[in-house]
Amino acid sequence: MGVLPVPAEVRAILLDIEGTTTPIAFVQETLFPYITNNVKEYLRTHWEEEECQRDVGLLRKQAQEDSSMDGAVPIPLESGSGEEELERVIQAVVDNVHWQMSLDRKTTALKQLQGHMWRAAYATGHVKGEIFEDVVPAIRKWREAGMKVYIYSSGSIEAQKLLFGYSTEGDILELFDGHFDTKIGPKVESESYRRIAASIGCATNNILFLTDVPREANAAEEADTHVAVVIRPGNAGLTDDEKSYYSLISSFTELFLPSST
Repeated sequence: MGVLPVPAEVRAILLDIEGTTTPIAFVQETLFPYITNNVKEYLRTHWEEEECQRDVGLLRKQAQEDSSMDGAVPIPLESGSGEEELERVIQAVVDNVHWQMSLDRKTTALKQLQGHMWRAAYATGHVKGEIFEDVVPAIRKWREAGMKVYIYSSGSIEAQKLLFGYSTEGDILELFDGHFDTKIGPKVESESYRRIAASIGCATNNILFLTDVPREANAAEEADTHVAVVIRPGNAGLTDDEKSYYSLISSFTELFLPSST
């Protein structure tokens, strides 16, 4: 794909994670299956802890809101004591989590439990965040050139920090000047990028956003943010129109910063 010059007015680079810094396969084949395969054991181990009970309470509330949906799984209150009763409730939570994940739900309740499970998995070394090999050297070069670097992902800020704090490249959190998740707004809405610019303290055209998703690229562009679409192994294919319209890179090393020369 060659070299992509970065516009002179760019002061900050905003990075998506899945399909951009990190293989989509890591999320689909490592992170999500970890939840599916370990949620029952996690609940059994942590059930008495206050954090786990808060997570279950949020899931129960979400289940009530979802009660009219096809296949929704209710989570009963514990009506008594004993192992059998506890197993019944835990199984309901497990079934609810599996149901939400099968629909690719992004509810706060589900994301919160997933975040806490991933935190435990990273801390114990069961999971390490995968990073493409070109990412860290490129970010170091950008920072040396005076560029600020931020993350914007639909995964929670806590999940982002775990991925980069316990990565295959070690703890690389120091490389980032800040993190944004969907609390700032959806990635497919242009207003989100205006809010990010305001938070960073710059104009939208001072930002270059790297993502693998054309809908996100389009939203950022509508806000007058510079965009490049990242082509990585495993990413969804682009249409011919998208290939001809967007600036494309297959490695972070293809970005050329005028200020770094």
